[in-house]
Amino acid sequence: MPIFERDQTIFEDEDILREDYQPKRLTERDDELDAFKAYLQPVINGKQPRNIFLYGKTGVGKTAATRYLLDHLERDAEQYEDLSITTIYCNCEDLTSSYQVAIELTNQLRTKNNQLSSTGYPLNEVYNKLYSELEALGGTILVVLDEVDQIGDDDSILYQLPRARANGYLKDAKIGIVGISNDFKFRENLDPRVEDTLCEREIHFPPYDATDLQAILERRSALAFRDDVLDSEVVPLCAAFAAQDRGSARQALDLLFEAGDLARRNDRERVTEADVRRGQQLLEKRQIEQSLLDLTVHGHLTLFTMAVLTVEGAVPAQKLDIYTRYERFARELDREPLSDRSVHSHLNELVMLGVLDRREHNRGRAGGIFYEYTLAVCVDTVFSALGDVQAFDGIDLETLRDRCLRKRQND
Repeated sequence: MPIFERDQTIFEDEDILREDYQPKRLTERDDELDAFKAYLQPVINGKQPRNIFLYGKTGVGKTAATRYLLDHLERDAEQYEDLSITTIYCNCEDLTSSYQVAIELTNQLRTKNNQLSSTGYPLNEVYNKLYSELEALGGTILVVLDEVDQIGDDDSILYQLPRARANGYLKDAKIGIVGISNDFKFRENLDPRVEDTLCEREIHFPPYDATDLQAILERRSALAFRDDVLDSEVVPLCAAFAAQDRGSARQALDLLFEAGDLARRNDRERVTEADVRRGQQLLEKRQIEQSLLDLTVHGHLTLFTMAVLTVEGAVPAQKLDIYTRYERFARELDREPLSDRSVHSHLNELVMLGVLDRREHNRGRAGGIFYEYTLAVCVDTVFSALGDVQAFDGIDLETLRDRCLRKRQND
């Protein structure tokens, strides 16, 4: 008897729910696609490409729109004999400097037997090698830098590439940059020279609403699942959960897959509302567990503090209230509390990881600007994930919470 056999109950093609699937249509992004297409028009006209920046949260269609339009652009260019268009795609998630990005781009243009090592070259030499490869390729070259904000303050490549032709490094090659960023403030942190050179055209991708997400899920589910396996509540509920959180199509698709996978693992023939709700809990726990890997002990304590405040109904909470409670918990665990500035940094980190939400308030001259924080995930899931953290090993978190609550009431 074989151990593994193909199942035939739930999925027709589950890969259609994966991140790398490229849909044939992006109807919920008509306005953004129209603007993007207009900015790319000089390319098909054989002119110098403009630099384009796309902004928006994760999962709102920036990368999908880029791949969709650039695939069409390359195919449509084939009808013109005097036009050569090449796209180079580079994800900067693990590339934290212009040096690393330049190495990656150069190696994409080279054969496997002629790769540059990741260290050992002066930056100017790496740029010269990159220019040589670009010039040898020739034509119009669109360099897509996804998650470009990850390169941080070392942004010289964003200045060098767009100016390479004007500075005489390129003659036959025309370079355009397509930058994709989740950080709306990325432009504010650029070197002024880079900003002047680079940010010619910008497109902002807002979060999807529930109606958009439901339409996306309905098209994908029709291809991904077998007929009549989804209860009528499944797709609307997945769309509603994602719309209430980040408005992310990626999040909605992940939830739909998780619900289907739960039904498959339990040998059931239908996907139900209960599968969606259970899948939401599992995905949240995984998100928190992954986030906890990047946190220190005091980061865990900061998150625990927010969870306790949530149970008390004391959220949204300001930094001072959070810090006061954090100090108590730290001392209960025989830890020396950090400064309020350090705890503020941990709060910001939790916001970046998507575990906390932060809202800015401005009361003018009288009250100034301040922030309030809330959990962005289920509080029970936070306690469950923290229970597996080494910093709390052997500690009953509920008992710790209750003991600190009693101390607060007695003070």
